[in-house]
Amino acid sequence: MSLRVADLLLTPVAMAAVDRDAGMSGIDSFGLMEKAGRAVAALALRIYPEALRFVVLCGPGNNGGDGYVAALALHESGAHVAVFHLGDTASLKGDAARAFAACPVSAEPVEAYRPDAGDVVIDAIFGAGLARAVPAAVADLIVRIETAGVPVIAVDLPSGLDGESGQVLGAAFRAAHTVTFMTRKPGHLLMPGREHCGVLEVHDIGIPERIVRANADDSLAENRPARWQATVPTAHGDTHKYKRGHLVVFSGGATATGAARMAAAAGLRAGAGLVTLASPADALSVNASALTAIMLRTVEDEAALKHWLDDQRLSSFVLGPGFGTGEKARRFALALADRHLVLDADGITSFKDDPETLFGAFAEGSTRLVLTPHEGEFARLFPDIAADSALGKVAKARAAAQRAHAAIIYKGADTVIASPDGRALINTNAPPWLATAGSGDVLAGIVGGLLAQGMPAFEAAAAGVWLHGEAGKTAGKGLTAEDLPQHITPL
Repeated sequence: MSLRVADLLLTPVAMAAVDRDAGMSGIDSFGLMEKAGRAVAALALRIYPEALRFVVLCGPGNNGGDGYVAALALHESGAHVAVFHLGDTASLKGDAARAFAACPVSAEPVEAYRPDAGDVVIDAIFGAGLARAVPAAVADLIVRIETAGVPVIAVDLPSGLDGESGQVLGAAFRAAHTVTFMTRKPGHLLMPGREHCGVLEVHDIGIPERIVRANADDSLAENRPARWQATVPTAHGDTHKYKRGHLVVFSGGATATGAARMAAAAGLRAGAGLVTLASPADALSVNASALTAIMLRTVEDEAALKHWLDDQRLSSFVLGPGFGTGEKARRFALALADRHLVLDADGITSFKDDPETLFGAFAEGSTRLVLTPHEGEFARLFPDIAADSALGKVAKARAAAQRAHAAIIYKGADTVIASPDGRALINTNAPPWLATAGSGDVLAGIVGGLLAQGMPAFEAAAAGVWLHGEAGKTAGKGLTAEDLPQHITPL
């Protein structure tokens, strides 16, 4: 299924290549700038018709050129417009210089701007191409505007954000609205960039689709069903429970059973044909009193586990929720090296001192391991990658996936799912109230349930994250992790 152009993600470098290729194909670059700037003006008038003054902040590049065009269009509409520039306008070049020359509104340095009640600011300073900390004059300007509570419309991307990683480069505007052109950038979806963008609109300024697609990297996208729907197993008339897969979830001891039960319930709801909770003997009665459709088996040690693994119908496993850290978790995980394993929570932490042993056990053959670290767990398994400030979240997840030969679910408000082959998806559908104790256990169970049905590791991880987000939205505010499994809608 081919994505709409507006649904693609292009890095700032790729978008610059689109602009270059459009110019080389004979398209008038100034005409594109005019369309962009006028789209910004139209949005400003539509959203803020009551504005007393539109304040356009223009930078030294083409983003500033878009701003000068927007200022001209607003002036022509009869609006009260003020323009402020960063740097020496005499140094403007190309289309930006042409836009400045055509703008009838005199410009003052940004240092001179003082917010007034009724102002609406149009931020056209840097856009998505910024790769260094904003200068002091812009940082001070951001503080003045934020303190005054003046609404901001950002052109392309709020100034101060890295368009590839979504990270704040010193300081950044918090826009109420952002208008970008042709496609979104990763920084629109990754945190904290997503929160700084406000309501995002993508405007088609007329660059041919073939040029945009030629520069798009299909290995990076938003996590949507179109990316993995083709791998969802189809039920047939002769389907029975074993054809839908057997998921095993490992329980902790008698006083640490709840997390595993939530994971098991989630795996069953996600479509696994059978789910067994493997418990130590002291937890068996506790789990038995709380379960019905989920089966129970006593698995006390590694020897018992290996004996049980003679049953090849045991198709996927979840290890970690409430299990406890240490040697037992390590031995269990390594015993499962030829099966599909979701390693979560305590399972991840158990390998913090020797992650290479885990990675080596799953290094050969197809991807069978799914790791589900939050920020702290990621740093335990991949301390050097986590500490590399030059890498954004997508780059870190990709590097980790390649090293571990695993599908990585790098959790957070902007969960990134990465594959060893370089594919990565940014998730956006999770509501903030999913940040509650036990939510990650449910996610691990969903992914395990999808693996049990035969989905490949990366696709199961991505689909599981998406289903988790949808369940959270359906459950609504005030959910607890115990509520979540009943709101999972199988694929």
